[in-house]
Amino acid sequence: MAQTLEEVAKLAGVSRSTVSRVINDQPSVRDEVRERVWRVIRAQNYQPHQAARALVTRRTNVIGLIIPETVARLFTDPFFAQLIQGIAEVCNQRGYYLMLSLMMARMDRDAFYRRILHSGQLDGVLVASAPLDDPLIPRLEESVCPCVLVGRNPDHPNIPWVDVDNVTGARNLTEYLIGLGHRRVATITGPLNTIVGRERFEGYRQALAQAEIAYDDALVAAGDFTEDSGFRAMERLLHARPTAVFAASDAMSAGAMQALAQAGLRVPADVSVAGYDDAPIASLLDPPLTTVRQSAVELGKVAAETLIRLLENPDVPMPLQKLSTSLVIRDSTRQL
Repeated sequence: MAQTLEEVAKLAGVSRSTVSRVINDQPSVRDEVRERVWRVIRAQNYQPHQAARALVTRRTNVIGLIIPETVARLFTDPFFAQLIQGIAEVCNQRGYYLMLSLMMARMDRDAFYRRILHSGQLDGVLVASAPLDDPLIPRLEESVCPCVLVGRNPDHPNIPWVDVDNVTGARNLTEYLIGLGHRRVATITGPLNTIVGRERFEGYRQALAQAEIAYDDALVAAGDFTEDSGFRAMERLLHARPTAVFAASDAMSAGAMQALAQAGLRVPADVSVAGYDDAPIASLLDPPLTTVRQSAVELGKVAAETLIRLLENPDVPMPLQKLSTSLVIRDSTRQL
C-alpha cells in the first residue's frame, strides 16, 4: 500500500505535484492523467494527510455538532443518540469527520463557543436543541462559519434549518384525545425558551381552540423533557383533575405515569396519557404509550446532508425542511 505522494506518483508515472493537484481537485490536469492517478490511489488505498491537504484547500472535512445540553442530559435522552446516529451515517458516507462538542454543567458557554468557532478546525457546524436566546446563535450569524440549525430560530431567519413539524404533531395528538371525549386535557410542556417547547404547546392550544374548549392555565405545567420533570409536573396537575394528559416528550410521559400510580390513579382507566417522540421507552411502558412518532435519525440525516450541500455549493440557496410526524395509538389512552 502506498504511504506517500512520491510512491503514488511513481506508480502512476507522474510527478509528485501532479498527484497533489489531482487530490486537491485543481485544474490543469488532463482527464486521462487524473483518472490514472485516481486508479492508483484507489488500488493502493492511499489516504491523503488531512492536515497537509487542509493547508492547500482550506478545508478540513470536519463537521462540528454542538448540542447546548449538559453531558448528563445528552447521554440519557434517546433523541440525541438517534440524532447523532443519523448525522454520523451521512458524514461517513460523504467522507466527512464528525466532531461532537460536549458541555459541562458549569461551563462558560460564551468562551466555549468562541473557542469552537475560531479554532479553524471545522468546515461547518450543526447546532441542535439550542434555546432561543442562546448566545451561540448570533455568534454563528456573525461568523463566516457555515451552519445549519436542527430546530429553527425565528429570531434568526437567515440561518438555514431543518426541523420536525411540531405544531401539527401536537395538534393532531390533542385532537385525538378530544375525539375520545376528553374535555379536560392537561399538558406538560417542554421548556418554553426552546422552539420545540413552544411549538408543541402551540399545537395543543390550537386543538383546544378548534374544539371550542376554553384554555385553562390550571391544566398546564412546565417540564424540561426529563422523566423527573414529568413526575413533578403531573403532581402539580393532579388538583385540576384532568381526564387526559399530553406530555411533550415520552420521557415526561413516563414520569407522569409514575406520579399517577403514586396517587392511586390508573392509566388509562382514570387518566389517559400521551407523549411525543415514539422513543424506545414508549412501547415498553405499562401500558404502552400513545405518542407522536418523529424520526430523530432521519432528522439527523437531513441536517447533515443540508450542511454538506451548503459547504459544497455555497451559492445555492438551501431549502428549509420540516419533517412530518404520525400518531402511534397504543393502550395508554381510552375513550372517555
